[in-house]
Amino acid sequence: MNPLKKIYHFIIFSNVLIASAAMAQCLLTYIVLGLPSNWYVVGIEGTATLLLYNFSLFLSKPKNPQDSPYLRTRWVFGHERIFWLNNLIASVLLLYCLGHVHFYTWLFLGVVGIVSVGYSLPIFRFSGKAGGLRQVPGLKLFHIAVVWSLSSVGLPVVEAWGEAVPVDWGQANALGFLKILFLLICTLPFDIRDMKQDSYYHLKTIPHLIGERKAKLLCYILIGIHICLLVTVPFAVPAKAGVILTDILIGIALYFVLFKKNVGYHQVYLLDVALLVQYFCVLLFVL
Repeated sequence: MNPLKKIYHFIIFSNVLIASAAMAQCLLTYIVLGLPSNWYVVGIEGTATLLLYNFSLFLSKPKNPQDSPYLRTRWVFGHERIFWLNNLIASVLLLYCLGHVHFYTWLFLGVVGIVSVGYSLPIFRFSGKAGGLRQVPGLKLFHIAVVWSLSSVGLPVVEAWGEAVPVDWGQANALGFLKILFLLICTLPFDIRDMKQDSYYHLKTIPHLIGERKAKLLCYILIGIHICLLVTVPFAVPAKAGVILTDILIGIALYFVLFKKNVGYHQVYLLDVALLVQYFCVLLFVL
């Protein structure tokens, strides 16, 4: 296999990309709210994200992974040494970072962790069968968006508050809500792409409930709402400009690439990259 393709598969399938995106979103909160960056918090955000996504993958492991029709499943469980090594490194770094944050942050992380794990763990019963919150029709998309908002916005704010750093709670709440909207925009196309796979796991996502065409239209509507709300919130103009630019770029990517009939499976990962791009766009305007 081409070395570049190997690196690409590692970054995508090992969840390194999504963990890096989580760290970028955390750093974005510090910029928008004007708070001093705390790299222990950023480290917690990245390592916890990697572990939670890997945990979800492990719980959904089929009996014969190499017979799976999905490349991601075959790659992950065909490289289990890498999978467990990543988890080990992330666990060590997570414990180290946790030793440098406030007690209130620990409590907040506990709540976020329970909500996150509840998504995958079969601790509820639906129609007589055990399952996680992911089994609730239409909840998957909102659950992911809320957890990301709590962790990438709530975590830095709670740590800053615990350290007696002044926090503008109006801006923090506005950013948290806008982050939920932005994550809905970025995750809905994944649900559209994964309609067949989600059916295989008996998940009823938004695209299943309203149809593929309406789900695509909803993406554009959410982008429009996000931009309109950004204009009204009391953020610095450079930060607003960077986020709005990202929204426009996502809209262009959806129309010209991601919502085309013959779009490749991997092209939707551009939306994971968008989480990184948003941070760098804001950084570009702020500097």
